[in-house]
Amino acid sequence: MPSVDLNADMGESYGPWNMGDDESLLKIITSANIACGFHAGDPDVMAKTMTLAAKNGVGIGAHPGFPDLQGFGRRNMKVPHASLRNLVRYQLGAAIGMAKAVGTEVRHLKLHGALANMCSVDIDMARACYQGALDVDPGIIIMVLAVTKQEEAVRELGCKWVGEIFADRAYNDDGTLVDRSMPGAVIHDPEIAGPRILNMVREGAIITESGQRLETSIDTICLHGDGPTAVQIARSVRTSLIDGGVDVTKFMR
Repeated sequence: MPSVDLNADMGESYGPWNMGDDESLLKIITSANIACGFHAGDPDVMAKTMTLAAKNGVGIGAHPGFPDLQGFGRRNMKVPHASLRNLVRYQLGAAIGMAKAVGTEVRHLKLHGALANMCSVDIDMARACYQGALDVDPGIIIMVLAVTKQEEAVRELGCKWVGEIFADRAYNDDGTLVDRSMPGAVIHDPEIAGPRILNMVREGAIITESGQRLETSIDTICLHGDGPTAVQIARSVRTSLIDGGVDVTKFMR
């Protein structure tokens, strides 16, 4: 039976301001990417989310992003590579420390937002970020956008990695995500999301907006937690996969 991991970005609330339904998502997903305080989240939210994830048997990952709370980490920034390494080291270190404090561990790392998008087309930038993570934990699993420069970077570095596709995002023919400002870039309909992802997993390929098939290893599927239909999409994807004969389980370390 083929198997796949389901991951979601979470821990993105800030003080009294709430973002997403993390508690519901943690009953559906198998891996959680938890914000480290730069693009979203704060120490209290990080501790609470990690504790809930561990209680639900969900694998924990650090989710570093640009220092951009106002823009939710979705605005491009020009940062020297040495600073990028330190930016990732700092956030991963915070995640590892908090996880240890609440009795769990960080298994993986996934870049957030604009930082991830920029690294998907710039291998030197991706390499700098991932080297920063490996400096802190050489055994960390890097979650990469499949068939992009992110994947090229981890292959060069020879580290542990898993390939990711998105349940609710449309793809360009080069494997990058369609810009959020474009029509149809984000999929909000659960009835579309579930069957679409099952089709990609069965074919072992990303299916782009133009209908092209980009063969790739699909190890994990991202379910965004900040949309109005996020939980419904997550349930649709999980149900479609299980009904289609795919085992939903967190990836091996």
